[in-house]
Amino acid sequence: MHNRYPLWKYLVIVAVIAIAGVFAFPNLYPDDLAIQISSLNAGQKVTQAQIDKITDSLDKANIIYKKTELTEKQGLIRFSDNDSQLKAQPLIKQAMGDNYVVALNLAPTTPDWLRNLGATPIKLGLDLSGGVHFLMEVDISKALSDRYKDYQIAIKRHLQENSLKYKKVTLNNDSIEIQLASADNIDDAKRSIQKAYPEFIAEDQQRADATTWIKLTVSDSKINEITDYAITQNLTTLRNRINELGVAEPLIQRQGRSRIVIELPGVQDTAQAKRILGKTANLEFRLEAPLNEPSYNTERFPYRNQKTQHESLSRQAILSGQNVMNAQSNFDENGRPAVNITLDSEGGDKMFRATKDRINSRMAVLFIEQKTNTTFSEDENGKLVPNYKRYEEKSIISFAVIRSALGRNFQISGLESAAESSELALLLRAGALAAPMYFVEERTIGPSLGQENINQGVLAILIGFAAVLIFMLVTYKLFGLFANVALALNLVLIIAFMSMIPGAVLTLPGIAGIVLTVGMAVDANVLIFSRIREELKNGLTPHAAINAGYDRAFVTILDANITTLLVALILFAFGSGPIKGFAVTLSIGILTSMFTAIMLTRSLVGITLGGRPLKKLSAII
Repeated sequence: MHNRYPLWKYLVIVAVIAIAGVFAFPNLYPDDLAIQISSLNAGQKVTQAQIDKITDSLDKANIIYKKTELTEKQGLIRFSDNDSQLKAQPLIKQAMGDNYVVALNLAPTTPDWLRNLGATPIKLGLDLSGGVHFLMEVDISKALSDRYKDYQIAIKRHLQENSLKYKKVTLNNDSIEIQLASADNIDDAKRSIQKAYPEFIAEDQQRADATTWIKLTVSDSKINEITDYAITQNLTTLRNRINELGVAEPLIQRQGRSRIVIELPGVQDTAQAKRILGKTANLEFRLEAPLNEPSYNTERFPYRNQKTQHESLSRQAILSGQNVMNAQSNFDENGRPAVNITLDSEGGDKMFRATKDRINSRMAVLFIEQKTNTTFSEDENGKLVPNYKRYEEKSIISFAVIRSALGRNFQISGLESAAESSELALLLRAGALAAPMYFVEERTIGPSLGQENINQGVLAILIGFAAVLIFMLVTYKLFGLFANVALALNLVLIIAFMSMIPGAVLTLPGIAGIVLTVGMAVDANVLIFSRIREELKNGLTPHAAINAGYDRAFVTILDANITTLLVALILFAFGSGPIKGFAVTLSIGILTSMFTAIMLTRSLVGITLGGRPLKKLSAII
């Protein structure tokens, strides 16, 4: 039979269209405006009693909500309009307190049967869905101060190892001062220190009390190196942690000498973003302070889960989370949550030296996290306004006896839950901050901006789509109708692929790629239909002309699409965010248009005209 596919090809086409329809279908279900409530601590849950308390507050304030949901880890309250959502947020924050994150969010309305199949809507980028913008200041002075403390310890050890006697090594703001036991050693000490630490500028000082001192200051080039390291390390840490927490296409980059810009798409509220960025907890490993230790060398800290019980620890930390190379959540020999730690070589050496002579002593794991205390006040309009005060909290999560000298690998226990051990392992695995950071600027990119972009992008697609449909119908009649059906299904396939690909994000340049694809998708059909007309003029029968049109145009179509696809792949490989978004949709559009423009239209021709005696095609093409 002329121009008919075998049955298996029709079945493949139907299967592809059916699968694409299922995965494109969730995009017809718009998200609900919602407020999401989750705990700051991984092991803590939202209870039904807390949800009831929230709904009572909303009812008293005459704020209408659609429904509430409670899952294992979080609570969700859905709203019909943005005004109710915004009014409810401060009330819920006040009701829940500082141990919970109350975040504006979008809740999916996709039916369960689609979600069970893995079908979800397309993820939208920052320019379409909105998000948050942060400008953060890295505390360079703290980074320098910490480095000077490390130098102080290293200088003491160096003097001892080289038999250079000293009375004290003190830290004085931006310098280290060494009081030698004898003035005769001053030249040897300066030469030895500068050989081991060439970044130091050493000056000898004769004090009024006739004591001999050496003053060490760090060179400007080394200060710049420390600054660059702190920024780079913080950038790496933030990228790793946000990537592991699953935020799609974040923007994290340096700005100026000591600032970092962070933009997170799909996050409507700064509180939710701070929860992600606030996961910058660090660890310190400290030995238990001896009973006779002077008070100025010790500090007292509470246990994380027992605030009334305190322990005295040495003020000097053995090492911090910066020396952690890897961390994996696990369970100890008693089946309790734990984290397996792997240190770098420097950290392993420090840990071994600190613990080899302290067998049967105890070592604490100190957990350090940034927290926020929130209070509420009413403005002149009676609206609740949150006031934030940030502080640092240190608490002990593990206090164990040292049974043998520790090296690079050991285990931290004493955690409350498996979720908490997983979270701590994630933070340590992603890396520690080299210096504290503070919020300088916070901006929410509202959903109105995203909706405007979406509306304009969809309008562009519709206008381009309509223009192409009209042109094809007028120019190619019935064959133009086939091309239009293929074009419509091409859009469905693009949407389905974007929904199916993990990590794929639709941005405004991505919409531009779809608009371009709409124009390019009919190119193949124009070539085929024009070729069919030429073959008819050359005297071929209608069925022979159709066969020749598809067969002879195929090579040209393939060449043209391969070259465009190569360009799209190069754009994806070497481009940044917006260019990659354009390249992704363009690449998908090229592949789907090849399928629809060639296989799908030919199948429609076969179903409609195949096997029928045709005397002429001029009336339908």
